[in-house]
Amino acid sequence: MSLRPTLDFLLYEWLAAQTLNERERFADHSRETFDAVLDTCERIAREKYAPFNRTVDTQEPHFDGEKVILPQATHDAHAAFVESGMMAAAQDYDIGGMQLPYTVQAAANAFFGLASVSIGSNMLTSGNANLLMVHGTELQKQVFALNEFSGRWAGTMCLSEPQAGSSLSDVATRAVPDGADFESDPLGPRYRLKGNKMWISAGDHELTENIVHIVLAKIPDAEGRLVPGVKGISLFIVPKKLVDTEGKLTGVRNDVALAGLNHKLGWRGTTNTLLNFGEGKFPVDGQAGAVGYLVGKPGQGLACMFHMMNEARIGVGTAAAMLGLAGYYASLDYAKNRPQGRPVGPSGKDAAKPQVRIIEHADVRRMLLAQKAYCEGAFALELYCAKLVDEQKTGEAASADEARLLLEVLTPIAKSFPSEWCLEANSLAIQIHGGYGYTRDFPVEQYWRDNRLNMIHEGTHGIQAADLLGRKVLMEQGRGLQLLAQRVDDTARRAGDVPALAAHAKALQAAWQQIEAATKQAWATGNPAEALANAVPYMQAFGHTVIAWIWLDVALCALKSDAAQAGSGTLGNVGRIGAMTYFFHYELPKIGAWLQVVERRDPVCAELPEEAF
Repeated sequence: MSLRPTLDFLLYEWLAAQTLNERERFADHSRETFDAVLDTCERIAREKYAPFNRTVDTQEPHFDGEKVILPQATHDAHAAFVESGMMAAAQDYDIGGMQLPYTVQAAANAFFGLASVSIGSNMLTSGNANLLMVHGTELQKQVFALNEFSGRWAGTMCLSEPQAGSSLSDVATRAVPDGADFESDPLGPRYRLKGNKMWISAGDHELTENIVHIVLAKIPDAEGRLVPGVKGISLFIVPKKLVDTEGKLTGVRNDVALAGLNHKLGWRGTTNTLLNFGEGKFPVDGQAGAVGYLVGKPGQGLACMFHMMNEARIGVGTAAAMLGLAGYYASLDYAKNRPQGRPVGPSGKDAAKPQVRIIEHADVRRMLLAQKAYCEGAFALELYCAKLVDEQKTGEAASADEARLLLEVLTPIAKSFPSEWCLEANSLAIQIHGGYGYTRDFPVEQYWRDNRLNMIHEGTHGIQAADLLGRKVLMEQGRGLQLLAQRVDDTARRAGDVPALAAHAKALQAAWQQIEAATKQAWATGNPAEALANAVPYMQAFGHTVIAWIWLDVALCALKSDAAQAGSGTLGNVGRIGAMTYFFHYELPKIGAWLQVVERRDPVCAELPEEAF
């Protein structure tokens, strides 16, 4: 089964992405150029990624004492991706970009996630470069970002530390000025960094001639103390190999050493590393300390890094949706071909009759519909968020500001919903395969293993929930939440006028009222500890309501599309209406149980004595 029909429907019929070429930035493009990009990426994914998904899972990266070794297939896939120009697809023409809408770039990158998320689509490199294009100096953009966009260099994000994990306020990596004239270096104020970074994806490899690390560290005060909390965090460019102001390698290795490779449950094709900065293994000018260049102002590092983190969260959500769809397609094919059991008739089962394919069993259909509803709904949300990025960058001032706020509210959902529920889809795909599902004879066990990492990648589930309830729904006096409410209500009102959708429209409005009531009750005492104790159930309910809204909006488009074709419903749209109906009947009612504990500010999890566990 192909992703393309679903992608084309969502991109062109639902989101009308082809109309983006009416904007000056995208005026050179058309539906034809967009399709050409999609065709190219689909072909590369099919030829260079998909056939090697199992290869990169079984041939894990290893360190030979000098360099990290990856399978040749990874090198070939990376080269094909770079040659396609997709690394800089959304960038300006004058720096080698295509000036593609981000919506189209995100859609095209989905093919790589579907084919082999473990090989990847260079999300961190493009995110690293995009951060520098916003917060870097002109020379930092020229030397570092442009070489990343060209594919000559790769990029990482170095946040977590062994002792801190997700608690960035506890970052202990230190950055001290490199000499009295440290501020005069043309690449930016020059510092020496010492510390350890953990869980660094693509932290060391030989795919590119250099790796640009974006590193969070703290600059000590005059007494040599580190400022506690996140306000003292600054951001630095730390290249693996030092370069000059023209982007040429100087031949000097920076003091960044690979301390070890993490052996993961999934995403085994991507190196995941522990890096030591400034341990003295590769001293620069006879001194220990990794050379780093300040990005932005001291103490503003986390604000700069959020630019990359938010982009990565949408990327992780898309990867999770693609893994879910990969499992769905595999289990659908299996269900259509696997004979087992007999149908239940008026008098029970007749053992004398021949076996039927398992897709004829109602419970297997339930599991297939659940996968379709979770994964296609999640993918639609990711594309919706991608279009908000384009609106923020190219829309009129008022519309752009609305897009910014909507993205703030939706980003935790765009990351969390797919990483939880598309993982559940992968579990259902295994279930449909039965015993074969947990063997390596079929790909669904690898999809599950790969997807299990996404609930942790780029901010754990709990962090996303605290961000949503503790910050995003409250920011700017709740204006982002109000804007989302308006869009939900608009969809519900339009659906209410369609007899086939009226009941769903009413259910969506009721669900949103529950969300608003629970939000108020969670903060009724003004005590963050009480409000956030049940942030994850709140986020689960919020996410289900958002996906219900997305599905209802997609269903409106599907019915409109069928009406335009003289009322003859296409099988694709019949499937979309079925998945939407499933979600409203089987999934949306779950929010009541989740929101009950939120509204009561249920204390059992927070207050149970440690010894009682």
